[in-house]
Amino acid sequence: MSSSIYTYRVRPVVASLLLALSGAAVAQDAPGANAIAQADQAAQKVAATICASCHGATGTSTSPLFPRLAGQQEAYLNAQLKAFKGKTRGEQDAHDYMWGMATLLDDAVIDGLSRYYAAQKPAPGMPGDPALLARGKVLYEQGEPARQVAACSACHGENAAGVSIFPRLAGQHAAYVVRQLDAIQHKFRDSPVMHGVIKELDPADMKAVAAYVQSR
Repeated sequence: MSSSIYTYRVRPVVASLLLALSGAAVAQDAPGANAIAQADQAAQKVAATICASCHGATGTSTSPLFPRLAGQQEAYLNAQLKAFKGKTRGEQDAHDYMWGMATLLDDAVIDGLSRYYAAQKPAPGMPGDPALLARGKVLYEQGEPARQVAACSACHGENAAGVSIFPRLAGQHAAYVVRQLDAIQHKFRDSPVMHGVIKELDPADMKAVAAYVQSR
């Protein structure tokens, strides 16, 4: 789906559905556990009726244009949805797809969506070229100290499952990972920690790391 078709044909419909399914579905005065339950219910409706069209029914997208969300770290999902809503995540994909999607989500439903996708079963890894995977494995696990390239595993974990605000990379579409690395390296996407970590990666390095994490 091109961004122009999305903007002019899909977004108005999405906006009306989000308005009906998100904030309007959560009672503002509902106390404690009841408020969380209502937020989760509203979030599941948003996931099933809106998010699924791009990210798949349970967050396991089939298109590398859209990231896989199933099993993603809850804290990371929450932070990114709020960044989309606040328009502080500025790469082209965010602008074309997620700014409009997140605008009408209230914080309670964002919390619910984060919990929902974090609880889903992650996608299995996908095989790739053995030589490329071997190179990616070295970069992921060891980095290249001589080039001031840190090991990805230091933040994203030994098995690329992520930790808290550091996202799960395992099973993610390689093409999506490469796009994000490029966006961060060129500072189209603000990520102060990552700017320093990946500044010396070249396109071949990015491709290798992305293939490796996709295989996990």
